[in-house]
Amino acid sequence: MATSICASGFKGGLGTSFYGGWGSGIIGEEHGVLVKAVPSVRVAKPVRSRPMMKNINEGRGVFAPIVVVARNLIGKKRFNQLRGKAIALHSQVITEFCKSIGADAKQRQGLIRLAKKNGEKLGFLA
Repeated sequence: MATSICASGFKGGLGTSFYGGWGSGIIGEEHGVLVKAVPSVRVAKPVRSRPMMKNINEGRGVFAPIVVVARNLIGKKRFNQLRGKAIALHSQVITEFCKSIGADAKQRQGLIRLAKKNGEKLGFLA
């Protein structure tokens, strides 16, 4: 079944036509020749870089030298555990404060974000 499409809506007509079937494909000998002509290429998966969550003020701030010395003295793993506990306690204090003044969850989350930004600027997250 051949289909004919002619575009003549333009000024003077287009002069091209499409003859063929929409479902026609390459079959028989043509397919084998085409498959042999195209070499198989293995493509490696792209290497994804890990997202870096780094403090832009790292090494700066009033408390940064103290934080760096403490981290070097007690070790990185133990230091991160202590820092996590301190952050959790601070978040609980903020939550209790928000409950006492009647702030909603959105305001509480804003205060926690503000505390994180201030901690970065002061050097606590160095």
